[in-house]
Amino acid sequence: MGKRLYNASLLAILIRMQTLTIRSIEAKSHPETKALLWYLFVGTKGGQTRVRIISQLRNKPSNKNRLAKDLGMDYKGIEHHMKTLEKNNLVTKIGDKYGATYFVSSLFEEGQEVFDEIVAKLIKNGGDEWLR
Repeated sequence: MGKRLYNASLLAILIRMQTLTIRSIEAKSHPETKALLWYLFVGTKGGQTRVRIISQLRNKPSNKNRLAKDLGMDYKGIEHHMKTLEKNNLVTKIGDKYGATYFVSSLFEEGQEVFDEIVAKLIKNGGDEWLR
């Protein structure tokens, strides 16, 4: 009986923690979302490439092959950055394997003002040649 009560209490705590995490992630311009975007697009190597990918997906959902062609990049490089963006819930996909089409996620859409701020600052500091 005691073990069963312990498991039920633990489950209730985990559910509450998950709910708090989901609420905090989904909050518009939440500080954690803002920090995530700054980290992925400015604070890490490859951030500018991820900016290019997200900018492309905002305008036209695509598969990885189409992204590679449109951005003039290697397919493996696109694949690497897409895994990072997907792992951080900034893109979603429909379909499997080679033909999967990627879209910006609802989490990204809620923080897109932050993304636009990041892009504006990057352009101000270094020009926009890298966006092409």
